[in-house]
Amino acid sequence: MHSQPPIHPLPRIIAPRRAVVLSAGTLYTMKLPEIFEIASECGYDGVELIINAVFEDSNPHKIIEKLLPLCPILSIHAPFLKLHGWSHGGKSLIKCIELARDFEIPLVNFHPPLWFPPEFIFRRWFHKIEDFQTLVRDSKVIVTLENMPYVGKRIRFNPHILKKSEDMLKFIEKHNLFMTFDTTHIGSHNPNFLGEFQRLLVTGRIKNIHFSDYGHGREHRFPGRGILPLTRFLYMLKERNYEGAVTLELSPAELPQKRDLIVESLSEVNEYLRSELF
Repeated sequence: MHSQPPIHPLPRIIAPRRAVVLSAGTLYTMKLPEIFEIASECGYDGVELIINAVFEDSNPHKIIEKLLPLCPILSIHAPFLKLHGWSHGGKSLIKCIELARDFEIPLVNFHPPLWFPPEFIFRRWFHKIEDFQTLVRDSKVIVTLENMPYVGKRIRFNPHILKKSEDMLKFIEKHNLFMTFDTTHIGSHNPNFLGEFQRLLVTGRIKNIHFSDYGHGREHRFPGRGILPLTRFLYMLKERNYEGAVTLELSPAELPQKRDLIVESLSEVNEYLRSELF
């Protein structure tokens, strides 16, 4: 793998135990620097950086160098839409791992390939990798695969492979992967997911949580506006001594429009998460 090292040396990013993180997707309608400033202002331990259109035909190292002084990056989310210059899902994942290695960012998350519409090249690559942790080489980057939602109104289906938790668990154990567990995604087909989550948690493979509510057919809702047992879920994390990140990933539509009210809302969720996790 070839990568461009950071121009200026940066301090090693060490994620705190049970870090509370803000996904950049929560505020994706804003510019990245403002998202990072708000995350810091609200007291989050760091940001999950989503590789999106901002990174098309740009130098990602320079973008990240400008963001890190504003707030730590505790994970990178590989592109889930096709971006010019990033190729298929496998190559874009490797590029993200290189970025994480260069900046000592602890974790890279990605989505499994689509079966509808089919991602043939990515899917072949995905099944060919025997041990995903070999992709990180001599770094300490953790690679996680995310569980995906069911979509549709009349007919609900999951357009990604590894739809069932047991299938995903078999794959990640066989191919030495870890997991990002998304509450709203599993809530889209199993609102009472605590038993299913516990079976996954005891494997030690869950290293990141995407946290949001689900209800009335809408994903990534503000906690308490949906139907998921989120407080009991957080209690389980604490009782089971989960030590990975808990990443708030809301839809921007769930937040007010004015900046001061956004800060107030995100600060409120941060305080709620910390009161339940610590």
